Amino acid sequence: MSNIVRTDPFDVAFRDFFRNMLRPTHLDLETAPEIRLDLKETEKAYTVHADIPGVRKEDIEVSIEGNLVTIRAEVKREKEEKGETMLRSERYYGAVARSFTLATDVDEKTATAKYADGVLELMLPKKAGGTTRRLQIQ
Repeated sequence: MSNIVRTDPFDVAFRDFFRNMLRPTHLDLETAPEIRLDLKETEKAYTVHADIPGVRKEDIEVSIEGNLVTIRAEVKREKEEKGETMLRSERYYGAVARSFTLATDVDEKTATAKYADGVLELMLPKKAGGTTRRLQIQ
């Protein structure tokens, strides 16, 4: 005697639909780039080291507004694998940005920026008279 198994056709179709959705649709594609940074503080200034590899310095923009610092970069990445027929072509064009706030305002007139080997270095002097006032809790 054979074993009879009862199945619901809707359940099978539903399971197959989600099984196909969970399969990887790409092979080792790079994720969208992001800006990673280190921030150091001294009594007179902040120092920022931001990793922005593969970007020309002309495509980087830094803006300072009070204690808000924004780093923006236009990223253009191309990677092609060629053979007899084109199997894969990967391109990324877009902008990445990172904003952060500091404890005191920055003196934007004396701030400097350098870009070398994929690292943006910002020297952000603190604005004179930008002392922090501690409130007494009553």
